Amino acid sequence: MKSKSIHRLALAGILIAVGVVGGTFSIPVGASKCAPVQHLVNVLAGVLLGPWYAVGMAFVTSLLRNLMGTGTLLAFPGSMIGALCCGLAYRAGRKLYLAYLGEVIGTGILGALAAWPIATFLLGKTAAVFAFVLPFLLSTAVGAAISVLVLSALGRTRVLGRLEESLQ
Repeated sequence: MKSKSIHRLALAGILIAVGVVGGTFSIPVGASKCAPVQHLVNVLAGVLLGPWYAVGMAFVTSLLRNLMGTGTLLAFPGSMIGALCCGLAYRAGRKLYLAYLGEVIGTGILGALAAWPIATFLLGKTAAVFAFVLPFLLSTAVGAAISVLVLSALGRTRVLGRLEESLQ
């Protein structure tokens, strides 16, 4: 295995661990659990590792959180779609605000809409189609705001650029 692949896998593992541990701190809103740390991890993964790593990491984090009882099935569509949109948006324009916007739109709107059939048919929750948009938007907005702070600090110290170089 190449050194860069090992670095990418190591960073992915660390970010998954942060997402799983951070997922224990969630705010119940309706049928969903708002976990802003997951959205922070999605943005970091989308920016540093790209969309496919971000989606895989969101899946593994959601799976582990569900196995541990700290997540719900709604975490799968929300986190995975958000991570994909974040990574693709950042890849398209190489601007951090695109990553934040991709995460918020991907999770807050698209992921929330994709969560409705899961809640209705698998969890037996009766809800309007747009019932998850507000809680998902709240969660992802807080997580994206935290990621703005983290990535801004990494950018000011030039760590972000070095990280991106070492992972490319």
